[in-house]
Amino acid sequence: MGVQEESLGFLLADVSRLMRRAFRQRLEGSLLTLAQARALVYVSRHEGVRQVELAELLEVQPITLARLLDQLATAGFVERRADPADRRAYRIHLTPAAAPQLAAIKHVGAAIRADALRGLGKQEAAAVLSALGKMHGNLSARQ
Repeated sequence: MGVQEESLGFLLADVSRLMRRAFRQRLEGSLLTLAQARALVYVSRHEGVRQVELAELLEVQPITLARLLDQLATAGFVERRADPADRRAYRIHLTPAAAPQLAAIKHVGAAIRADALRGLGKQEAAAVLSALGKMHGNLSARQ
């Protein structure tokens, strides 16, 4: 089946799956699992996020996120702080020890992005990223 015949959703899902697989392979030997790396990146993008909101962003169950955060806290990469507005909730913050991990994640991500965009000219790559950004915005606005 040619790319033209595949549905947009299928193609996006498959590219995403392949990128996750490449990321997992390149993370081998790292201190982090793919799930932990994803959580760490989301915390870096949403510093001080409430734990329940982070679970929604990651599309995982709160108990699954709690285990991930326990692992990241034990490794010294994040800390939970009580939410001053809700004593039952926690806000998640990075620690300084997370910086080298995030740098490594960024490095792996850049290598995978280069692999994914190989063979595309600068304008084609920019167009792909622009289109995906617009699609993201269109679908995010509907939430």
